[in-house]
Amino acid sequence: MAQLTDDCFAHGGKLMTTSEALILLQEKLHCISKPEILPVANCLGRTLAEDIISPCNVPPHDNSAVDGYVVNFDDLHPGENTLLPVTDRIAAGSEVKENLAQGTAARIFTGAPMPLGADTVLMQEDCMLDDKGHVSIPDGIKRGSNRRFAGEDVDKGSVIFKARRILRPQDLGLISAVGISHISVRKPLNVALFSTGDELRNPGDNLLSGQVFDSNRFAITGLLQNLGCIVTDLGILADNLDTIRSALSKAAGKFDLVITSGGVSVGEEDHVKQAVEAQGSLHAWRLAIKPGRPIALGQLGKTAFVGLPGNPVAVMVTFANFVRPLIQILSGSEYRPPFSFPVIAAFKHKKKVDRREWLRVHLKKQENGSWEAHKYPRDGAGVLSSVCGSDGFAELPEDLLTVEPGQVITYLPFNEVAL
Repeated sequence: MAQLTDDCFAHGGKLMTTSEALILLQEKLHCISKPEILPVANCLGRTLAEDIISPCNVPPHDNSAVDGYVVNFDDLHPGENTLLPVTDRIAAGSEVKENLAQGTAARIFTGAPMPLGADTVLMQEDCMLDDKGHVSIPDGIKRGSNRRFAGEDVDKGSVIFKARRILRPQDLGLISAVGISHISVRKPLNVALFSTGDELRNPGDNLLSGQVFDSNRFAITGLLQNLGCIVTDLGILADNLDTIRSALSKAAGKFDLVITSGGVSVGEEDHVKQAVEAQGSLHAWRLAIKPGRPIALGQLGKTAFVGLPGNPVAVMVTFANFVRPLIQILSGSEYRPPFSFPVIAAFKHKKKVDRREWLRVHLKKQENGSWEAHKYPRDGAGVLSSVCGSDGFAELPEDLLTVEPGQVITYLPFNEVAL
């Protein structure tokens, strides 16, 4: 397992903007995932470890884009219909034919190779075939019509995908189209996940007074799986220093990343900070954001550690905007800022200057075709239902103080940040 450098998460301790935090992640972190060779069919969502270079043209030969008749354009009579004898039949999968005889046509089907010397294909709907085997071709066709050229899709020797790309279904199709069966991809990150707190219980348990069900662990598991990680659930750890220290010690040598939520503060029962520092280092990144308290980033030996906030909405926001790029970098993917687009606000809102905020909103399409963002009515950092009832964030930059109805704001879809 590749390792991180010592104290790579250290920083000056000042209040950081979102942009500064993302730049620091890219500067300090590197890929720790090793490559492996897999069949293309097993590589959906995996990250390319090396460039994919096409060993052939796609298509491999000139071919017909339609069912019809293939001719040499120079055999057609300008200004009038042309009658040509049909001397051959060419189906998809046929070998490339020798030169099409001058003054003749051939029946051809979609995908079939163009015969040498032919350059134009007429759609069968535009032609008439008589009982003597001659086809009448109307005037007005352009040279090269309905002809697909060799290499029109992919040129031999071209780089079709660069390393660090996360593979989509269409990517697997194109890699297969150039005849490649196995590729080198990065192994998924192995992530250990646990919660701490004597008040937490698993769903299905009986709750006593003062206890709550653990929800963050299950939400974070889904977020990690959306990013292709292999997740090991270490369960709920009691608020006991020795228990937490032992669990972290065992996890450090086995996993690429360890994540927890809550419990990384200065309270008397918050032992995670002390347990992590006993085996490595821990730094609280004080981010100028809302919702979200400081993210704790550190190392257990050479294993990365992330301590997320305890409030569920803060978990979603910090994971989407900071842990997602962290995981992309560690897993060898190219960090890509999420796609966002402008929409019209349908709400009022005030915020502090020099702080970035993410409000939970859902979109409604207006009669004029524009999209309007409606703010969820309850917006506390502990209101997880606000995330379930929304489809994205309204991202308000640091220099913005107020939002008024009709104002243009930035909308960040949940599916762009693995939510």
